[in-house]
Amino acid sequence: MIRTVLTEVGVFLIPFAAYAIFLIATRSGVTVPASWPLHMLAKLTLGALLLVIVSFILLAEYTGAPANSTYVPAHIENGRLVPGVEK
Repeated sequence: MIRTVLTEVGVFLIPFAAYAIFLIATRSGVTVPASWPLHMLAKLTLGALLLVIVSFILLAEYTGAPANSTYVPAHIENGRLVPGVEK
């Protein structure tokens, strides 16, 4: 679960990191508040939210168990732990 959350946080931060790299490349001050106007932060946030939505859709579409599969939870057979599987 934590991996999924960290992945989505990373995806959210991509536009901000790209803009910071752009500011460094153009020799603008990354830490100068004038380089981060409110309208630019709004655009970056909107882009980040769109990226997160797309990544959620892709995550739901291409990960997880196959359709019509049944999960058999972990159990003990003959004194040994048998891990859970999807059949």
